[in-house]
Amino acid sequence: MDHTLYTFFLIIAAALIVLGMFIISWRIVVGPDSMDRVLGNDAVAASLQCVLALYIAWTLDTTVVNIMMVIALLGFIASLAVARFRRKDGSL
Repeated sequence: MDHTLYTFFLIIAAALIVLGMFIISWRIVVGPDSMDRVLGNDAVAASLQCVLALYIAWTLDTTVVNIMMVIALLGFIASLAVARFRRKDGSL
């Protein structure tokens, strides 16, 4: 594949990830209930993994794979914790 075409596709992917992060951050800030905010936080973890994968594709440097795995595990554990201990909004 031509290097300029490869760079062009990576730039498009980066722009879409940035747009997605803006939408996710809007959902976290404005979300009508706590479950929207939790889903937004899960989406942030997934988007961070996408950013790191894009970094790997751009630089061909695989040293951040361990960081990707840590982010995936933390996102999974956070989702389990919220699912286990969440109460309905407005209840004590």
